Amino acid sequence: MRKGGWWYAVVLLLGCIAVVVRSDASDHKYKLGDSVPLYANKVGPFHNPSETYRYFDLPFCSPGDVKDKSEALGEVLNGDRLVSAPYKLDFLVDKESELMCKKHLSTKEVAEFRNVVANDYYFQMYYDDLPIWGFLGKVDKESKSDPSEYRYYLFKHLHFEIFYNKDHVIEINARTDPNALVDLTDDKEIDVEFMYSVKWKETGIPFEKRMEKYSHSSSLPRHLEIHWFSIINSCVTVLLLTGFLATILMRVLKNDFVKYAHDEETADDQEETGWKYIHGDVFRFPKYKSLFAAALGSGTQLFTLATFIFLLALVGVFYPYNRGALFTALVVIYALTSGIAGYTAASFYCQLEGTNWVRNLLLTGGLFCGPLFLTFCFLNTVAIAYHATAALPFGTIVVIFLIWALVTSPLLVLGGIAGKNSKAEFQAPVRTTKYPREIPTLPWYRSTLPQMAMAGFLPFSAIYIELYYIFASVWGHRIYTIYSILFIVFIILLIVTAFITVALTYFQLAAEDHEWWWRAFLCGGSTGLFIYGYCLYYYYARSDMSGFMQTSFFFGYMASVCYAFFLMLGAVGFRASLFFVRHIYRSIKCE
Repeated sequence: MRKGGWWYAVVLLLGCIAVVVRSDASDHKYKLGDSVPLYANKVGPFHNPSETYRYFDLPFCSPGDVKDKSEALGEVLNGDRLVSAPYKLDFLVDKESELMCKKHLSTKEVAEFRNVVANDYYFQMYYDDLPIWGFLGKVDKESKSDPSEYRYYLFKHLHFEIFYNKDHVIEINARTDPNALVDLTDDKEIDVEFMYSVKWKETGIPFEKRMEKYSHSSSLPRHLEIHWFSIINSCVTVLLLTGFLATILMRVLKNDFVKYAHDEETADDQEETGWKYIHGDVFRFPKYKSLFAAALGSGTQLFTLATFIFLLALVGVFYPYNRGALFTALVVIYALTSGIAGYTAASFYCQLEGTNWVRNLLLTGGLFCGPLFLTFCFLNTVAIAYHATAALPFGTIVVIFLIWALVTSPLLVLGGIAGKNSKAEFQAPVRTTKYPREIPTLPWYRSTLPQMAMAGFLPFSAIYIELYYIFASVWGHRIYTIYSILFIVFIILLIVTAFITVALTYFQLAAEDHEWWWRAFLCGGSTGLFIYGYCLYYYYARSDMSGFMQTSFFFGYMASVCYAFFLMLGAVGFRASLFFVRHIYRSIKCE
């Protein structure tokens, strides 16, 4: 395919994905008295974002005929379970202290609501695709040191303030009446009158800009200024260190080239030292080359996936509360890019003179999906035991299996066949000797684990500030929309990872250690281990998450994410090192 054809294919693929993912709110127009859709989504403890339950799992007033809203794949993966809500918020119809229902709460239901209030449960609804949040009750702790003296109250009156522009709903806010409370402290049956009020107000905000309110919450001038300053400070520090190391490396390399050129002119029989000495071993293929090629293929696919996700984010597909858009994009793009993993793995495996390419392809397909599937099985079982909305319905599991069976696997096989038939030869600028040289005894800090620790620290230091904002969004209730900053940090992460891996590869070769293939991959991917270490710090020091379900979800899915980073950055580090090693050995004369 011509180069222009590749770009056309990429743009076309991005456009198709954007159409699939972007589920903009329909441009509904209403007249006076029209019924506007209101859906109750879920409830859950505020500090445990993964632990959410269906709205009517709690003994609220039911509208009678509860209807489930049909949801897209991404919404289900996100844990959304929308059902018709008991409130009637008709267009431009004000209501004052409207009785929703009278509810008799048994002792068991009172205890259930009291537990909910004690754990800071919130509710989430959607009104014309606009999100509504609120707490279900409050705990009175004033002037009470003993927890047994706390008073627990349930809010029974909800005030809706709705803004409109002509025939469109623009904004909705919900607040509770602090004076309309139900005392849940004692275990006794009570009668509750649930009420609500509705107030409509006109606004000049156009319908096209009604979602900007949620974007602005993460980009207030003061917060944005601090954010940019922190990122720039971190990046400048890292780039200065990288530049300093690059200068040293380039000077050392220049001296090496001059020295080796002088040696060739003066004494051809002089004993070689340093990285030139091992020129006959440096391109000796690594051990476990099928696993190595599979890791390289999976890492390349994940790098492509991350690139597409960033492009979609930058064009505005992932706006706030676009329910499940990110999950839909991840599933669709991962399925469509599996051919890249198959092609890269099979092509490189054949370059390494591998023969069992079918086994290599199976290994490639299961290297990332296998651990992810096992993690999902465990966590989905936990969610089912908790009756949480994070538990995927059987139908959704079947859909994901069909996507894997009918899209991911066939594309993986087609990519593998194309890679096998490419018949590309490994480009080595020097010949490899028949027998490997013995590697000299090296200090402990030149072994694999210390080198991985050194390699992962510098890239991690470039991103750790941004990690807090991402974690607060994914594992909290902050809104993250500053994708331009995130993209810059991602680019810096790739550059620093590539460079630090190249530097460590050079020092390894200079010490006459020619087994650099796996070392380069492991050093490049070691940042993923640092990110998982940050997970431990964030969980215990920066969050209030608790409970077995939330803990298992946090560490389980973050393990999968960090493993993906390990494979992706490992592939980047190895590719950079391979380019560097080819370049330096092409620049000298070797017999």
